[in-house]
Amino acid sequence: MTALLIVLPLVALAIGLAALAGIRGRSLILTLTSLLVGAAGTVRQSIPNERLPSAGIAPPPPVSLITQRNAFLGEFNPASRWLIISDSYAARGKTEEASVLLQSAARLHPRDYALWLALGNALTDHARRLTPAASLAFRRSAALAPTSPAPGYFLGQAMRQSGDRDGALRQWRGVLAAAPANASWRPIVEDDIANVDAVQRR
Repeated sequence: MTALLIVLPLVALAIGLAALAGIRGRSLILTLTSLLVGAAGTVRQSIPNERLPSAGIAPPPPVSLITQRNAFLGEFNPASRWLIISDSYAARGKTEEASVLLQSAARLHPRDYALWLALGNALTDHARRLTPAASLAFRRSAALAPTSPAPGYFLGQAMRQSGDRDGALRQWRGVLAAAPANASWRPIVEDDIANVDAVQRR
């Protein structure tokens, strides 16, 4: 407001000087337009901490589960080439592109349970919650690999991301109950359960 009180008298003075100088017609209009645009810019810059529209602000990054996925599936598997590209998209916030890529991959390789699993994760990341489409992808993954603990574990991750901590705990405890005592990924599941239990007790 202070800047506006300072600028407006200066604009009025400039208009008066332009009139005295004999500026008329189109030239006067152009002069006034330039003055007003400049005044508007000055006032705008003088407003502290102005909140700008958030359209240009990048969305928060999705939840990365690459470490967990590698622990369950191995770092190199038949789906790796697709997963590496989709991970690259997701890391840059392009979750829709990651989902579309994995949908195409699952159509090309419908018997690859790792692709369906990754698609469930990608769809959850894109929506920031477990959607019906993501649930379907996890179910297909589980149907293709009924003895693998991965579909159940990552479904639990999707449930936690959706705020369903009780559902996540049920999934993970079921995974542990069926797991060998020496499973290399067992500490990951145990840590997730401990973390969610700690939140639940607060």
